[in-house]
Amino acid sequence: MNEPHKYRATDKMSDLICDNYSLLMVMSRFGLSLGFGDRTVKDVCQAQGVDYKTFLAVANFISEEQYGYCTPEEDFSVAALMDYLKRAHTYFLDFNLPAIRRKLIEAIDCSEANGVAFAILKYFDEYAREVRRHMEYENSSVFTYVEELMEGKLSTDYNIATFASHHNQIDRKLTELKNIIIKYYPEKENNNLLNAVLFDIFNCEQDLASHCMVEDYLFVPAVAQIERRLKDEQ
Repeated sequence: MNEPHKYRATDKMSDLICDNYSLLMVMSRFGLSLGFGDRTVKDVCQAQGVDYKTFLAVANFISEEQYGYCTPEEDFSVAALMDYLKRAHTYFLDFNLPAIRRKLIEAIDCSEANGVAFAILKYFDEYAREVRRHMEYENSSVFTYVEELMEGKLSTDYNIATFASHHNQIDRKLTELKNIIIKYYPEKENNNLLNAVLFDIFNCEQDLASHCMVEDYLFVPAVAQIERRLKDEQ
């Protein structure tokens, strides 16, 4: 028997955010806005046209950190989860990574002949390109495949297991970037700017790891279930 989940539809949305502030990112990626007073999770989601079961599935998955697939497909909407993943991609590519790059340029001394500074920036740009390739492939190929699947079209030359087997953890390269900054960047009297950007990089790494877990343990198995159902029907 499954343990009861941490958060429920009848909980106040404000209590969820105060309990785990990282759920602000989850809210934002479902297109939910603040200013909901004392309304419950279900009421806030329904008022803003969001599937509350899918929101709860992701919020509980991220908060409980029990990375195993145990939620049947009917407990959340694959379409709503896919919309969440698309918004997450937009956040990383159009907001988060460019913001970190701006802070990085401000924090490291690129005016001098500083080899480490240029190496850091070059490494970050290569990393950002890798993330973009990864996410644009998902946006154009994987999500298109799943949309067709939901219309009842089963492909003979592609399945979600193919994607899962090549789903590299895009957060790993950030670990190496952190190490370069921590171990080799020359110390200055005041490292506040550099420490702030390093903090952002740690947060980004954690956020990306969590994002990949949602894809691997919620999205992929739910899509595989649709594939199995379509095969049975055919």
